[in-house]
Amino acid sequence: MKYIGLISDTHGVFSDEFRAFLEPVDEIWHAGDFGGGLDLAAEIAAFKPLTGVAGNCDNHDLRYEHPLHRVFECEGLKVLMIHIGGYPGRYDVNARRLIDQHRPDIFVCGHSHILKVVRDTKRNMLVINPGAAGIQGFHLVRTALRFRLDAGRIYDMEVFELDR
Repeated sequence: MKYIGLISDTHGVFSDEFRAFLEPVDEIWHAGDFGGGLDLAAEIAAFKPLTGVAGNCDNHDLRYEHPLHRVFECEGLKVLMIHIGGYPGRYDVNARRLIDQHRPDIFVCGHSHILKVVRDTKRNMLVINPGAAGIQGFHLVRTALRFRLDAGRIYDMEVFELDR
């Protein structure tokens, strides 16, 4: 069993409120736009083990450590993570190519700054966007998720919201 914290679009900010929400998790997944480059990624990784991808606002140094996409297994589920992803019926062309190639159980993306969790019934996968944890952008509420993965199941998903 793994307890996962999921954030995206921190844009240089990893505040105490998010640390408190993510304190009980085993690891953090970051869906891109760290914004603080390697320094912020290192700060998050010092707090909890980190798996992340680079976003469109991240520099090339960060991309050496956090690639543009990742495909990995966690607790019997295949996960595809990319920053710019989209949603069922409106996937980004690169994301759709990776989805069709890897056929993940869970598709994680960021970029929109809008928290959304939806099932893609056509592809039999869960699409998760944790919204934006940072203060840069148009969003009015900062968000994060945490959930448990065990034996091929995802459950106990919780949303954290903080006014910007």
